[in-house]
Amino acid sequence: MTNNNKKIILHACCAPCASYPIQKLITDGFEPVVFFYNPNIFPYKEYEIRRNELKKYCIDNHIEYFEDNYEIKKFYEKIKGFEKEPEKGKRCEICFDLRLDKTAQFALKNNIKIFTTTLTVSPHKNSDIIFEIGQKIAKKYNLEFVQYNFKKQNGFKISRQIAKENNMYTQNYCGCQMSIRN
Repeated sequence: MTNNNKKIILHACCAPCASYPIQKLITDGFEPVVFFYNPNIFPYKEYEIRRNELKKYCIDNHIEYFEDNYEIKKFYEKIKGFEKEPEKGKRCEICFDLRLDKTAQFALKNNIKIFTTTLTVSPHKNSDIIFEIGQKIAKKYNLEFVQYNFKKQNGFKISRQIAKENNMYTQNYCGCQMSIRN
């Protein structure tokens, strides 16, 4: 499938998770534009570390990078009542929806019709649920959500290797305060 270097918005949560998806998208003929919107990340210092590492990776690799505001209060409002949900539960679905909706709005605002996410590189995330949410949001904004299951073909392993080779900071929890306990 050749996409003639179509621009695609890549929602990214951190540099390690973005590294392999960026390479895969380029190989598949896309021109990734990285978008960092992760209001779930706690504490703010962790947010800054992940954001700065991703920004540096994009600059070093000549990838367009954009970010939106840190809106942790909005995240807490959205997940209210689901704080005690286990990982991979309803709280995570709400979080995916929040982040992918903002990504779609960014794509629309920038006249880019296609978006995807690095969230599927993690073996700890249910890609089918992410795909379902992405498709729902794409339909809402009349966009295309490309369903990449980046963990396939050793995507997670490759992303960890890239992180190691580039001396990247790698976190040990998903991002939100509730995921720290797991």
